[in-house]
Amino acid sequence: MSRILRAETLKPDVRRWTGISAIAVAALMAAEFVTQVTTVGTRPELYQEDALAEFMTAAANPTLFVIFLDTFLMAALIVFLASFRQLITHTRHDMQWVADLGYGAGLVFVAITLVGDAMDAGAALDTVKQPASGTVIRALTEGHIVMFGSIGCVLTALVVAAAGYVTFASDVLPRWTGWLAFAVAASNLVTVPTMFSGTSATDLFSAGGGGVTALATFPFLAWVAIVGIVTIRGQRHHAAKRTAAAVGIAFVK
Repeated sequence: MSRILRAETLKPDVRRWTGISAIAVAALMAAEFVTQVTTVGTRPELYQEDALAEFMTAAANPTLFVIFLDTFLMAALIVFLASFRQLITHTRHDMQWVADLGYGAGLVFVAITLVGDAMDAGAALDTVKQPASGTVIRALTEGHIVMFGSIGCVLTALVVAAAGYVTFASDVLPRWTGWLAFAVAASNLVTVPTMFSGTSATDLFSAGGGGVTALATFPFLAWVAIVGIVTIRGQRHHAAKRTAAAVGIAFVK
């Protein structure tokens, strides 16, 4: 144990942890999506309170499992945001304020998401060992879909826009990942007005529709996964370069 806790061993490779956390985000996202599609399904309209109570009663445990997964996804996302920030600031100290902007917005996004998860969990728990109240479930749902939707989209756009900017400024990652970040920021901003389009789960561009997931949430998490894969490949590139330099062999890119 004393060997593990030595100072020289407590210096985690920031590239490796950026990649590991990003891949964890991707894996948990995939698990959430499969669970949501196969076991939760599409909720009825919020004004159909009896049907809503019946739906949530049947979907309570799968909903809680999705939230359980999302809690770990948010934890992995925090690790990614911190690692990505360190990756940038290590190369360009003058870009720290921009990296901090993205990191701070990312933490607020995580907090908002967890509050939304808590409200969603409250709707599910309203059905456990008691008759479900469609009124309670409706109120909690109307609150959390805005957090998952328009509010989260603005914060996500800020995160990826800042990430795209520092990508071009630092050259830590390939420039195409910067363009991808700007595209993700734009797609998130496109979905912000969905908060004015009602709460129907079957309307693609409503606050409760699938447009937010398709155009905002999924592209953001896909960007995280792509950055993780690119970063791990970059970590191997740098390791190979250091090894070649140590033995006096010219490294050929």
